[in-house]
Amino acid sequence: MTEPNPETDGGIDSGGGSESGTDAGVGTDGTDSELGSNGEPTPVPIADPELSADAIERVESVLESDRLADGPEVRAFEDEFATYCGADEGVATANGTTALHAALEALGVQDGDAVITSPFSFVASANAIRLAGGTPVFADIDPETYTLDPDAVERVLEERDDIVGILPVHLYGLPADMPALCALADERDLFVVEDACQAHGAAIDGTRVGGFGDAACFSFYPTKNMTTGEGGMIVTDRDDIADRTASYVNHGRDTSGTGGYDHVDLGHNYRLTSVAAAIGRVQLERLSQFNRARRENAAVYDDRFADLPLETPTVPAGSRHVYHQYTVRTDDRDGLETTLSEREVGTGVYYETPIHRLPAYETVSTAAATLPRAERAADEVLSLPVHPGLSERDRRIVVEAVCDHFASQ
Repeated sequence: MTEPNPETDGGIDSGGGSESGTDAGVGTDGTDSELGSNGEPTPVPIADPELSADAIERVESVLESDRLADGPEVRAFEDEFATYCGADEGVATANGTTALHAALEALGVQDGDAVITSPFSFVASANAIRLAGGTPVFADIDPETYTLDPDAVERVLEERDDIVGILPVHLYGLPADMPALCALADERDLFVVEDACQAHGAAIDGTRVGGFGDAACFSFYPTKNMTTGEGGMIVTDRDDIADRTASYVNHGRDTSGTGGYDHVDLGHNYRLTSVAAAIGRVQLERLSQFNRARRENAAVYDDRFADLPLETPTVPAGSRHVYHQYTVRTDDRDGLETTLSEREVGTGVYYETPIHRLPAYETVSTAAATLPRAERAADEVLSLPVHPGLSERDRRIVVEAVCDHFASQ
């Protein structure tokens, strides 16, 4: 990997992306310069998070107030983000992992319960199931979309009688096949929790992710499509889930509004800060611009890579991809990664080891499963820079490096 992993590294002030987020073809100074201020070629990073002046002003306003940990700013962010997703309720959390954990706790997952999820994802999706006391059961992926294959899920359901829910992952910004997965869940009275941590604004037939399952969980890590620095959100149409998660993330406090120390259940301190919410509210206002820039950058790549021996992202009919990552696939992944590194183009391998093959999962009952599609994808995928801060110069460098690599083969 030639750049810091967007799942584990990076920071809000780490880059100088486009201020507007709407013009993916102009450098941040209005030029298309090949050189940085020191006269050297400027690298093209895999991610480039940035804040606008409006976000900084909003943060300063919160800092001047007396409500830093929680309060009206967080409540406003919850309402606004839920509305964006088309959901009734939003519950803010400290990060995407805590959102997943709290949602599963609210749904009553306990020891002995099994939840089907994807082996090809960031480990948090499966970890959350274990943290809630359940057992992750892996089903293989669709080799074109990298998301859970409904046929594979159905085979697992036919083999086991301990499944209580399905946790599909909307990977790289593309929704999983929610109509098919929700139909399977409905037939068997299973819950569905969407891991939408990489898919803010993605949609199927006009319905945004967050509008399909019993609950959906988002991450606002710095390199996501929108950020709060660190943060997460649960959205749901179910009042019971909203109440339980709001209590769980606040030490199990009563949510009736009485406040104080009325702890009615076990919980954690998974709260989002008002400072983070202030950033999130401004980022949410710009999310459509960010996603439009990502999609424009992806369209350039799709066009320029069309004749190469390279698999570019698949977008099923009716789906809207928001390109958290632009992930290509080749059996010469290592060679392409080396070429791009030599051209100072950041890349990422998400994910080089499927979850069921990680050391932390050696003792999980389904760790020995054979999941060939996920395992092959882990050997062949490579993500290219697609973030809103790319200039025409950046895209040209990426395209030329990829094309030159395959021309030299």
